[in-house]
Amino acid sequence: MAGTFVPATFEVPGSFDGPGFRLEPLGPEHNERDHEAWMSSIPHIRSTPGFPDGSWPAPMSPERNRQDLVRHARDFEGRRGFTYTILDGQEVIGCVYLYPSDRAGYDAEVSSWVRASRAEMDTVVWKALTRWIGEAWAFTHPYYAARR
Repeated sequence: MAGTFVPATFEVPGSFDGPGFRLEPLGPEHNERDHEAWMSSIPHIRSTPGFPDGSWPAPMSPERNRQDLVRHARDFEGRRGFTYTILDGQEVIGCVYLYPSDRAGYDAEVSSWVRASRAEMDTVVWKALTRWIGEAWAFTHPYYAARR
């Protein structure tokens, strides 16, 4: 299919279990929990490596958030980009985004955030996902903003 992000033969991971968290594709079924997670954490997310311009997140209604989740799910289905919700049990503690990179020399742009109340998970998630992306994905040179 033209315009896809990964090769047609690549099997996109449907989930990932990391230390203290699980990934599953983000969709509208996560709307209420996702909306609450990031709305309660806007300053924290804006200070997270990979979100340097401060334009996201910006407050929005639950309905507008649901529309974004539908768009992310369509990107996932169309293989144009992949967004996963980061869960601890049923609690949404963050998200990870894998999209084509505009940076010279990189084939993927990876970013993730965790809610302020779970800030200790940011480096845990980054380390686990850095390893997972290197092992399970078809990227040759992904960009994922480093953590301390």
